[in-house]
Amino acid sequence: MIQELLSYFDPLDHVVIWLFLAFLIALFVSFNTFPAIFMIAVKKQLMDEPGSRSVHSKRTPTLGGIAIFVSLVVVITTLGGLLNTKVLLLLLGGMTILFFLGLKDDLLVLSPRKKFLGQLMAALVLIIFTDTRIIGFSGIFGITVLPYWLSVAFTLFVYILIINAYNLIDGVDGLAGSLALFACAAFAYVFLKTQDISMATIAVATIGSLIPFLRLNFAKKRKIFMGDTGSMVIGFLLSFFVVRFIGEAQLYRGSIFFNSAPVLALAIMFFPLLDTFRVFFIRLILHKKSPFHADQNHLHHGFLKMGYSHAQTTMCIVIINVVLFVLAVLFKEFEIHLQLVLLLLIGTILYSLIFLYHWALNSKSKSELAKETH
Repeated sequence: MIQELLSYFDPLDHVVIWLFLAFLIALFVSFNTFPAIFMIAVKKQLMDEPGSRSVHSKRTPTLGGIAIFVSLVVVITTLGGLLNTKVLLLLLGGMTILFFLGLKDDLLVLSPRKKFLGQLMAALVLIIFTDTRIIGFSGIFGITVLPYWLSVAFTLFVYILIINAYNLIDGVDGLAGSLALFACAAFAYVFLKTQDISMATIAVATIGSLIPFLRLNFAKKRKIFMGDTGSMVIGFLLSFFVVRFIGEAQLYRGSIFFNSAPVLALAIMFFPLLDTFRVFFIRLILHKKSPFHADQNHLHHGFLKMGYSHAQTTMCIVIINVVLFVLAVLFKEFEIHLQLVLLLLIGTILYSLIFLYHWALNSKSKSELAKETH
């Protein structure tokens, strides 16, 4: 009898209840997993040691990503049978590869080469066995359809770029988790619009898994970090959302996002990508160093130097990214090149305004002080 009911059950017919169930399962598992992780991390001294580049002064547990991963595993294994099982199992396989790589890096430190190879392997599993890849650019630069091997190569580049960009922004309390929560909410919206209930379910479940983490990540006493365990898994998941969204939108010219998917995806991931390209430019061009040489030239470090707290920094960045996504949705009927120019222009201006405002204030204070001394 249960099998008969399940065979006729379609999550799209009960989408609100279905997504709420996925959210609750992830929230419950995550909330009840964190205390055990915190206790083990403290007992076994599995802590992040503050260094010269750290913005924290206390030793802090760094295995928060375990609870996020476990929550997603439970959702996929319990609800996945009524969704696109093949894609979800392969997604889970890729996440598992990066989970163990991140865990090893958090506990023992992993070489960049092994991380890179693991990321390539996880991405290739999904690209080859699900054929989920970026097929074209909606006419940007005149490109509508890419040759197969160029499509695979570019999709791999997108995976590596987003996974590492997301890892790079994990520098202040709440930033990585809050941006991931926003990105998952945005992707849940576009996946529901395209009736991709499998991806919408995972996006909503990720939100449920992140809420307990953010509560502890912002805490002062029982703080915990996401670590590479979490940032690699979340970065991989977000990169898959980007590839899936753009790829599916390109399959049919009648898709509501056919002429806007690449720009909308860029709007969702705007801050991590902007910060990554900015930091690489500073390291390569200005400082003549390796792009992977760690420093404090990230945008979030700039906010902290201006006197913003971790919470204020996170709030400012997330609000700007939300505004950019809303604007991108409003602009989605414009010509694709106009959408792209508007997004890049407005995004760069919004993230620059705060720094320009503080620069103007400091210049004014210095000039007034100079007048007083004379």
